[in-house]
Amino acid sequence: MKKMLLAALVALAGGAAQASGPILITGAGATFPNPLYSKWFSEYNKLFPDVRFNYQAIGSGGGIQQFTAGTVEFGATDAPMTAEELAKAPDAVHIPTVLGAVVVTYNAPFVGLKLTPDVLAGIFLGKITRWNDPAIARVNPGITFPDTAITVVRRSDGSGTTSIFTDYLAKVSPEWKEKVGAGKSVSWPVGLGGKGNDGVTGLIKQTPGSIGYVELAYANQNKLPLTALRNRDGNFVLPSLESTSAAAAGVTMPADYRVSLTDAAGKDAYPMASFTYLLVHKDAKDAAKGVALANFLWWAVHAGQAYAAPLDYAPLPKPVVGMVEKTIQGLLVQGKPVSLAAAK
Repeated sequence: MKKMLLAALVALAGGAAQASGPILITGAGATFPNPLYSKWFSEYNKLFPDVRFNYQAIGSGGGIQQFTAGTVEFGATDAPMTAEELAKAPDAVHIPTVLGAVVVTYNAPFVGLKLTPDVLAGIFLGKITRWNDPAIARVNPGITFPDTAITVVRRSDGSGTTSIFTDYLAKVSPEWKEKVGAGKSVSWPVGLGGKGNDGVTGLIKQTPGSIGYVELAYANQNKLPLTALRNRDGNFVLPSLESTSAAAAGVTMPADYRVSLTDAAGKDAYPMASFTYLLVHKDAKDAAKGVALANFLWWAVHAGQAYAAPLDYAPLPKPVVGMVEKTIQGLLVQGKPVSLAAAK
């Protein structure tokens, strides 16, 4: 069966490549899922050497801009496109790929940090400026905190990771909602800016006393400590694959997949979880690239899910996979239904 599937995919994707040379599919966007996407593109190319990907991890904001401008075949974003953004790209289709978690991490001489929503907001508002502040100590009675300054580290670029982080804070802190708000780019009250998840990770590692937010994979790969956050049910929860999946358990997925998972209900739900998305055109203008990209998407939400957990991403829930299958089957290539060898 597997050999038949591979042969069929070669006939569709590889066959088109033989007629016009190797297929190069370009994309740009989120750094949040970049470790997984890099793995996917590499593994898929091993299966189909004539299908290659060039993905630039420039942040969700840049990915949406390039996708809208038509300079790439697909975009990537952790924050669903807004109504204003969709008005400029009305044929955009969101394809959820995996779930991830935005984590609060730090560079300080202790472990086991816990934060409540008000304390986290206070730090990023610039109101809590030292590690031994009584507000932090009250939540962490077992930790002796140093009398040192806190350095906030945040994103400098338009970022889906920032959108998730600020969406959460806007839900749990009225002061944050009023003074800063939510979005891929905000006017930060304090902090050093780093470009991409890797830039923020690097700044935290080299700045004693710092605290910032990155995607779970970046914290784990760099051996940075994780912070337990108090969720809506009042429980302190560490970010993990299980707590990320728990955040999606009680959420109803809309038909266009544009949904927020932050501050989700559930005793085990981690409060800063999110789907991440690939953006594709409903009707691909290039036949070979359209067929190849659609078949890659099918592979990604099926066989590709096996690569998620080892890289600290949670696989898509089965009901969501069922929805995405129908969405991919509904894609068009030059006005005609796309040929999906993988679905046969």
